[in-house]
Amino acid sequence: MLRKYKSNINRSTRDIKLGLSTLVLTSQMGFIGSPDSVLEGWKYRVGKSSLLLRFADNTFSGTYITTIGVDFKIRTIEVNGEKVKLQIWDTAGQERFRTITSTYYRGTHGVIVVYDVTSGESFANVKRWLHEIDQNCDVVNRILVGNKDDNPDGKVVLTHDAQRFAEQMGIQLFETSAKDNKNVEEMFHAIAGLALKMKKEQQTKKQEEPKGFQLQQGRIIKKDKKCC
Repeated sequence: MLRKYKSNINRSTRDIKLGLSTLVLTSQMGFIGSPDSVLEGWKYRVGKSSLLLRFADNTFSGTYITTIGVDFKIRTIEVNGEKVKLQIWDTAGQERFRTITSTYYRGTHGVIVVYDVTSGESFANVKRWLHEIDQNCDVVNRILVGNKDDNPDGKVVLTHDAQRFAEQMGIQLFETSAKDNKNVEEMFHAIAGLALKMKKEQQTKKQEEPKGFQLQQGRIIKKDKKCC
């Protein structure tokens, strides 16, 4: 997620807070003992941290990256001719971090919901994760991202099924690959554009709201003090 904050470096740059989130928040996602002792939730690794690394640092590691609690990256991009500073929060999917990660919804301008196109189970949990977002955010921009779209033989979540679901939810779908750098820039620019548009609309609405009643200036009436 991207948190609002003040920057003294460039006052003309707009700050946008986005969220890069996993799909599953179950106890099966937790670690027991050492990091290599993982429960069945291992298969839900959707590659959200790899997407963040590709976007922020243009790097990719084939080694699985475990998010402990919350991680974040910052990158400034240009959207419609306007500089936008993105503070992207990568939240852990483990149940034991649920309380921590839920606090980062506050003040969020956009949330990226990521599933694995090679895992039908990760896609099945998208609706539950969207509900989690609705419970913690009043109004927030969301996009749906199907990651690991670089192995046609291993793809089980078909594009038309994901697209139909996205249309039902009223959100935009991107199929990405952090490995091949496919649609990574496009999807981050898309959610940033939506967030920037909403932020401008909110500012315009606030400016148009009545400032309240103006009290007419009147004479100050002094009361005579009475002696006892």
